[in-house]
Amino acid sequence: MKRLHALTAVAAASLLAACGGGSDDNARGAIKETPQTVATLSAAQLDAATASSGLQALSGKAKCDVRVMAINYATAGVNGEAANASGALLVPTGAACPGPFPLVAYAKGTDVQKPRTLANPADSETALLSAMYAAQGYAVVATDYLGFAKSTYSYHPYLHADSEATSVIDSIRAARNVAALQGIGLSGKVMLTGYSQGGHASMAAHRAIERDMPGEITVAAGAHLSGPYNLSGSLQIPAAIAGVQFFVPYLVTAWQKVYGGIYSNVTQAFKLPYSNYIETLLPNPTLTYTTLVTTGALPGAAGETPTQARDAVFQSAFLTDAQTNANSPLYLAAKKNDLLGWSPKARTLLCAGAGDPTVPPAVHMNVAKADFASRNLTNVTTVDVDAAVQAAFGVNGAAPTDPASAAFATYYASYHGTYVPPLCHAQARAVFDTVR
Repeated sequence: MKRLHALTAVAAASLLAACGGGSDDNARGAIKETPQTVATLSAAQLDAATASSGLQALSGKAKCDVRVMAINYATAGVNGEAANASGALLVPTGAACPGPFPLVAYAKGTDVQKPRTLANPADSETALLSAMYAAQGYAVVATDYLGFAKSTYSYHPYLHADSEATSVIDSIRAARNVAALQGIGLSGKVMLTGYSQGGHASMAAHRAIERDMPGEITVAAGAHLSGPYNLSGSLQIPAAIAGVQFFVPYLVTAWQKVYGGIYSNVTQAFKLPYSNYIETLLPNPTLTYTTLVTTGALPGAAGETPTQARDAVFQSAFLTDAQTNANSPLYLAAKKNDLLGWSPKARTLLCAGAGDPTVPPAVHMNVAKADFASRNLTNVTTVDVDAAVQAAFGVNGAAPTDPASAAFATYYASYHGTYVPPLCHAQARAVFDTVR
């Protein structure tokens, strides 16, 4: 399998106005503006893109054309206040795909670009969803979350389980509202999935739906991919993860806004110069992962280790307190957002790669699986795709071992964000196909 590209061969068509009306009320899931069709991707376009990227070996050939719609819907903020979020609705179309369709609710991975929306067929995440699910006869609704794209929420509550769940649940309601307006047939079956942060969000939504609203939404299956389910445990591990300079400041500043009291003053947690602006840095209106580093907004120059990047940003006493003090405000906030101690009713898949340097399965997936197993749950399975990653992207079929080599740097920089997602999505669809 070739390395997964951004599937930029899938070109957006002209903007077309969609049929149907909207609603500007604040009922959760209400449509805030008329949904717009951004593009319709033909099966031939999708096949050309997946063939050129190497994805087709996993996705298969497209059975359906895919209509990409932009939606803007009512949801709630962290305290239940009225808010809005945008997102994408991907609808299978064409004579071969008459519907009704099962609905996949998708939660995206960590995003640092505030303007980014998944209602963009050239976006790599949207292109993957189009090929893997929508072109195979699944409708897909994918939220942009609070604080992104058209959302007017003042910040993004990163890795806050309750508001992530709310954004996903209300996207399902929004998809049903759009379907009713536009005569799109949905079967009533709902599958939940997400990757990285989205794995945390999809599992949070799965838990909330089965606990609070089983009569409204029936979860047919959940597939939670490379998610950080054991946040409190991850804080207590001394080793720094790849990407620590993005993800941990994002989490700390978001939880400070959600809960307060994570730190008494920003300089208690962060070193200069980052303490001067870190609370408003993420998500960013202009900077990407790359330019956050190249402009010096965050550390991470070539050759700098995750530990060096972490230590450049954080006050050591702040991190030590979270690692060693069971009453640390940061640790207690993490405990609130762990996704352990619940029992899914629907069939549930956890998927990740053992070599992941960003969300290590030993800390998250394996701990979650052991937690589920402690209650004798037989409906939860795990898949480790590391062997497939090594075979496809390693050196002579194995993970590179020389830390000084370019191959090592490329392999581990690409592992979490590029190599694992299509492999785990293929595993997710295999589960969904059994219950659709």
